[in-house]
Amino acid sequence: MSIRWLFKQKGVTLIELLVALVICGIVIGAIYRLFIIQTKAYTVQDQVVEVQQTVRSAMEILLRDLRMAGFDDDSTSSTITITTPIATPVANNSITVSYEYQNQIYTVAYWRDAASSTLFRQLTINNVAQPAETLLENVDALTFTYGVDTDEDGDVNSWVAAAGVGTSKVIAVRATLTARPPTVNPDVQRIVSPRTLTSTVTFRNLIMR
Repeated sequence: MSIRWLFKQKGVTLIELLVALVICGIVIGAIYRLFIIQTKAYTVQDQVVEVQQTVRSAMEILLRDLRMAGFDDDSTSSTITITTPIATPVANNSITVSYEYQNQIYTVAYWRDAASSTLFRQLTINNVAQPAETLLENVDALTFTYGVDTDEDGDVNSWVAAAGVGTSKVIAVRATLTARPPTVNPDVQRIVSPRTLTSTVTFRNLIMR
């Protein structure tokens, strides 16, 4: 009796199997789509952090050199005089500063190459130029604004572009650096906007002159 009852049980019909497969496909597709979205979001956030860190690192190196402008090492009996701590005429998108340390004159130049969108740094020691080093790639802009002291009181009277400096004494500079993610990933390039960092440096060595 029980064996006959087993044989009378109905199995899964073809329509039921197809419906189950369709539902499973929809669920798997939704999970996969969610996975892709999460992966893209992670990639974007990772690129944002990387761009911010690289811009910050490049800016720190730039500020370190700018702070040294006009420095004269007092620990030695050097007779070297830094006549041009900041190369003149000043420019809006490049800067060159000089300082003396242990009887050697250091000159550091920063500029952005428009063709390759690359920020370069070049060090010159006692008129011997070192190879230019790539400091940051994918740079959209590098601009400098100058703080001038027109009444010789040691305070910035106004911030001007390079053309407005004239014969005024420059005692500070404001650097603005803008960079974007690498072009390897089009999605990241489209979603992540360029990152801009602005910092101000006071030329303390020049104020004391």
